[in-house]
Amino acid sequence: MRHVVAALVAGLMTMSLAACGGDSDADTDSFTVGLLLPSKAIPRWEHSDKPLIEKRLKELCDRCTMEYANAESDARRQQQQVISMITKGVSVLILDAADTKALRSSIREAQRAGVPVVAYDRLAEGPISGYVSFNGAQVGRLQAEALLKAMGEEASRGSVVMMNGDATSPNAAWFRSGAMSVLAGKVEIGRSYATQGWSTDNAYANMSAAIAALGPDRISGVLAVNDAVAAGVIAALKTAGVRDLPPVTGQDADLDAVQRIITGEQYMTVYKPFKAEADAAAAMAVALGRGEKLDDIATTTTDSPTTKGVPSILLTPRAVTRDNIEQTLIKDGVYTIDQICTPKLRQACSQAGLTG
Repeated sequence: MRHVVAALVAGLMTMSLAACGGDSDADTDSFTVGLLLPSKAIPRWEHSDKPLIEKRLKELCDRCTMEYANAESDARRQQQQVISMITKGVSVLILDAADTKALRSSIREAQRAGVPVVAYDRLAEGPISGYVSFNGAQVGRLQAEALLKAMGEEASRGSVVMMNGDATSPNAAWFRSGAMSVLAGKVEIGRSYATQGWSTDNAYANMSAAIAALGPDRISGVLAVNDAVAAGVIAALKTAGVRDLPPVTGQDADLDAVQRIITGEQYMTVYKPFKAEADAAAAMAVALGRGEKLDDIATTTTDSPTTKGVPSILLTPRAVTRDNIEQTLIKDGVYTIDQICTPKLRQACSQAGLTG
């Protein structure tokens, strides 16, 4: 009897395994994607990118699951998160590296474990399998062009303060190089700073130093790399008693930045359609999880300092000023007029042509 039972169990296991092997959906559509984002200092990561990626993953692969972690600007923590996700058995990682160089060894660990990595928004070093971002040089050019327009005749008289991104991010250099391709020879760069952690507090400290060194009257414009940095810049200018604020740029279309644009405190931001970026990353992750190549998804290739010819998608950013909020952010469903136009901003919104 024991032999008969054993034979029956063995037969059932064989049938079960054979059924799984014959069902390609069971093999390819039941995996976990790990999503690792770099910080909570920039609102878009938690408010836009995470939910958009999760939603698109489910649309592309309804039996797939997502594991999520945020590094909170700590590269060592993110290294541990990568290893933890590999240990949990994720099939593919979407990684926005808190420090692109520091994460190189962790990406190698993922490769050794057979876990492909899609670099998201920042070009991580190491053996990545795909890359999705926006054209960083174009981001910088849009900021610089808008700044020159806003400064007008003041461009030739005063100084511009460059409030760049974190020096550990390759995007920071990419943005700056795009901006300088427009500004070089047209304005005097009075001061230039790297903003550690892309932090509002660090931007405030750097801008306060620039005001002390140059004097508020000599600052004709501020090229702030993103909206979190712009918030620190504007706060420092106000603290210094500057009432007629110089034009200040931004990036990421954060809600509070859009509201500052409505009130005239911030001149512009760069809108990077997050849904398109999230959709592209999810498509790459699902393809890699299914063991497919990225030839039909990637539109170009990118060389990192360690890897040549990475299949890539580089999307197009858009400049947003007070004049085109409705045609960009509201049209794309990023925000509603009610979200932007709180009771205290209704008059400013009305003047900007934003009415519900």
